[in-house]
Amino acid sequence: MDGQYRLARGESADRPTELLAPSLSVAGLLADPAQPLLGLESFPGEGTVPASAVIVAPLDLQPVWAAGVTFPRSRDARLEEAVDGGDVYDRVFAAERPELFFKAAGIDAIGTGDQLGIRADSGWNVPEPELAVVADPFGRLQAFVLGNDVSSRSIEGENPLYLPQAKVYERSCGIGPCLVPVSVAPAWDELRIEMQIVRASAVLYQDAMHLRAIRRTPSELLSWLFAAQSFAHGVALLTGTSLVPPSEITLLDGDSVTVHADGLGTLLNTIVTVGAR
Repeated sequence: MDGQYRLARGESADRPTELLAPSLSVAGLLADPAQPLLGLESFPGEGTVPASAVIVAPLDLQPVWAAGVTFPRSRDARLEEAVDGGDVYDRVFAAERPELFFKAAGIDAIGTGDQLGIRADSGWNVPEPELAVVADPFGRLQAFVLGNDVSSRSIEGENPLYLPQAKVYERSCGIGPCLVPVSVAPAWDELRIEMQIVRASAVLYQDAMHLRAIRRTPSELLSWLFAAQSFAHGVALLTGTSLVPPSEITLLDGDSVTVHADGLGTLLNTIVTVGAR
């Protein structure tokens, strides 16, 4: 699409700086069973990104799924928000089978620099910074990318069966800035994800998490995702978060949310309200 760029490499302070060839697609790169993503880090660039360009999420035909309650802090937050006590979250945290749910179509994910949405009919909306793992059609882990699983805590807390409404709506999924092949990325358990929320030029919240505290490994989560379904063009899986702002914080129009990890880059988005009250 003219003026929009799906694949990018390199990074300045807040955005990718180098384009990849227009003929390349994520689906095509993942399709080769022998060498998916081989050489992605060394493909020649196509020039700098224009200042007015929109950097869309580095996905095309890959759906985005998500895993829930994979960190102790996430479990505790779900228990905190649940009006019925939330023992279901305690059980799923300890269970062998993880919680997995559909988050967004790849083409609907929001890239860095674009607006993420919060629901107008919810009074408690939060970002959830996460590591996303990208697998090829054979279920093999091929790349890492940052994600933001924006969620309505008030809707999910009212009833666990409302999770699709709390999680799946317009502009609720941030992915970016670019795919980092596992061959050049830091090991997943060495990653430290940072998040900052800024409101009216002041820092409202900031914290960081080490992924080694996760309850289930990314490979384990992928094995469950592929257990009874296939993804012809690959899939992206958000692996969960332990960065949960205090209960008095809710996102508002105009806030900016930054998610960063050394080696993976920076995902930066502003917040806009979607839907009707």
